[in-house]
Amino acid sequence: MDKHIAKFEKVSYNEFEKSINNCFPDVFTIPEINHMYANIKLPKRATAGSAGYDFYSPITFQLTEENNSIVFPTGIKCQMEQGWMLMIFPRSSMGFKYGVRLANTTGIIDSDFYNNVLNEGNIQVKLCGVTEPMIINAGERVVQGILLPYGVAVDDDVTETRNGGTGSTGA
Repeated sequence: MDKHIAKFEKVSYNEFEKSINNCFPDVFTIPEINHMYANIKLPKRATAGSAGYDFYSPITFQLTEENNSIVFPTGIKCQMEQGWMLMIFPRSSMGFKYGVRLANTTGIIDSDFYNNVLNEGNIQVKLCGVTEPMIINAGERVVQGILLPYGVAVDDDVTETRNGGTGSTGA
């Protein structure tokens, strides 16, 4: 079995700018967004034995007990073969040290999320629930993604295709 089944890419600058402005209206200037975009790092594994691909934050942020959630675009999309998915988890150290978790527990990125019409497949993250104040600087590892195969039921006859972003299926 070929283990090379996916490719991470940056979304377009226009998509990144739109997503940053949707998440943080009137917070960042165009030069700041340009700088963030230029410094987006593609996810990568820390070691040859690592299952997870570390995703890096494009922004600096702080979570506290009072201000304990944030949504941000990663600026990353993932092209993968049919029959595979990307699962997003918080990094283990962040959960242990700060109690942080993903708002939806585990993010599921389907193979047909790539290049969807609404957001180019831009993977967004919502972190919440810190028990200790936490600061993440732009460029620091923030979540990890694991590529996994999935199966379908014998009587599965789905033919619909995705035409939207997060939460669009079944809408």
